[in-house]
Amino acid sequence: MSPDPTSTTEPTSSTGTAPPAPPSASTLPPEALSLASKLFDFARAGDPTLLEYIGAGIPPNLTNASGDTLLMLAAYHGHADLVKSLLSKGADPNAVNGKGQAPIAGAVFKKHDEVVKVLFEAGADVSAGHPNARDCAVMFRREDLVELFNSK
Repeated sequence: MSPDPTSTTEPTSSTGTAPPAPPSASTLPPEALSLASKLFDFARAGDPTLLEYIGAGIPPNLTNASGDTLLMLAAYHGHADLVKSLLSKGADPNAVNGKGQAPIAGAVFKKHDEVVKVLFEAGADVSAGHPNARDCAVMFRREDLVELFNSK
């Protein structure tokens, strides 16, 4: 008998059991929470030490409780070099946070032009999120960015 494609049951592994649910923050040991906090601080500060952790296995799209990725925090705080490095490690330039904001829109809002350029060249979607980067550029009368975004 083939599986019912409309079934709403949990997927099962080859052993017939559902895969374990990922741990929630409330069940993580204090050391793990402390490390996560440290990683997000590295992103905010533009500290390239963050890249060593990613090289050791930390996911490049790790998010905090607000849904901000490491890339979002680095972009929002104006760290173009770290943004470029995170992108090269597989960070998603279009991941929106819990408020529906995309990294490129945050960089436009904060007037971090070099970060905007890095994200745009990496293929960031200027229409992602709300408000999106294009809307922010119009709102802040950044004709240079409106022209750049319309060039694609």
